[in-house]
Amino acid sequence: MRFTVSAHDDTRKLVVLAVDDEPNGLDELVHCLRNSPHVAKVFPAIDASEALRLLSTDDPRLRERKDRGLPIVDAVFADIDMPGLSGMEMSRVFAALRPSPALVFVTGHAEEAVNAFDLGALDYVLKPYQQDRLDRAISRVLDKLAAAAAPPPGALGGEPVKNDDEVIPVELAGTTKLIPRSSVRWVEAQGDYARLFTTEGSHLVRIPLAQLEERWEKAGFVRIHRSFLVALPLITELRMGQGGYQVVIGNEEKVLPVSRRHTRALKDRLVGSGRNG
Repeated sequence: MRFTVSAHDDTRKLVVLAVDDEPNGLDELVHCLRNSPHVAKVFPAIDASEALRLLSTDDPRLRERKDRGLPIVDAVFADIDMPGLSGMEMSRVFAALRPSPALVFVTGHAEEAVNAFDLGALDYVLKPYQQDRLDRAISRVLDKLAAAAAPPPGALGGEPVKNDDEVIPVELAGTTKLIPRSSVRWVEAQGDYARLFTTEGSHLVRIPLAQLEERWEKAGFVRIHRSFLVALPLITELRMGQGGYQVVIGNEEKVLPVSRRHTRALKDRLVGSGRNG
């Protein structure tokens, strides 16, 4: 999967908080963030405690943002492994703020990616820092802000549309690849794991299918079998096969079984989808 930096309005400048307990790492992170044309201000913090103290102070630059109903900062770029309060623990404090800043983890430990995204992280950047990779993370923050500033549901007629696209971290040969939910066509259970099938191939992730079913239901995914979760808009046909009902996915003519217990709910969802369409 390739990332491209979106074209953004340069009048929208970000205020970000950079947190890293290693002085050299913090300097490099601040340097890369300040190199971005989309970043107006970077507040550095040497650990989580300093970051939280900064956010609780009455700094006039931050107080003005509070008065305008903005997050104290637009985004927090934080290391995970820090003495005292960890980046994971600190993120729970940020998540409780209203409105809350976007969270991007910057770390040398790829194995923490799943936990990071479970906490609502927008992106996960591995050290050593690279300017183009941080630029892509900044682009994600800008996209999230643009989605939040979109017209409210119903303003343009029709049903509200969810704009944020969840990403799933996948470990591949020591690197972390981010798979957008919108690229997933169907999911197959494999024990405590799930295999995501996309237009580019398949990816095994350590997430139970039942958990994905709960998280992705409002995004249009439907359980058709104890082993399969499918993107409802991609179902092109429901038909009777030798062992029961089957669905056809997209133009590739992929056929998946539908269990008896899920048939009625699937038919209801397909009928409802057709009416809304």
